[in-house]
Amino acid sequence: MSNTQEVAKRQPDEAQHQTPAREPEHVLIPAADIFEDADGINVVLDMPGVSKDRLHVNADGNGLVVEGDAEIPMPEGMEAVYADVRASHYRRSFGLTSELDAERIEAGLKDGVLTLRIPKRAELKPRRIEIKSD
Repeated sequence: MSNTQEVAKRQPDEAQHQTPAREPEHVLIPAADIFEDADGINVVLDMPGVSKDRLHVNADGNGLVVEGDAEIPMPEGMEAVYADVRASHYRRSFGLTSELDAERIEAGLKDGVLTLRIPKRAELKPRRIEIKSD
């Protein structure tokens, strides 16, 4: 098991509140588990410190982008002297196949864990065909 956190540089066009004088911010890539069943896909992402109002999930065409900002409350007048994780912005993107119905994605957030349910398109689901006898 590794203690290393994956980090990527945030591209300038992705920075929402970045001023030109600032150094590019780091982006955390949240750990994800993906499970498939007969009806669709479940994606589970670890995003500690991210609240519902600071989370954005966007499906566009064949892509899914999840972004969120963690808020680590500090008492007034205090500043962190040391921090293992310096970035507070999460971002992860996924490609979606044509068999998935991006219009019906459901999302839930509980205790810093985001769960996405992406159903398969109804017309592509396996179905049992009834056999008639004459």
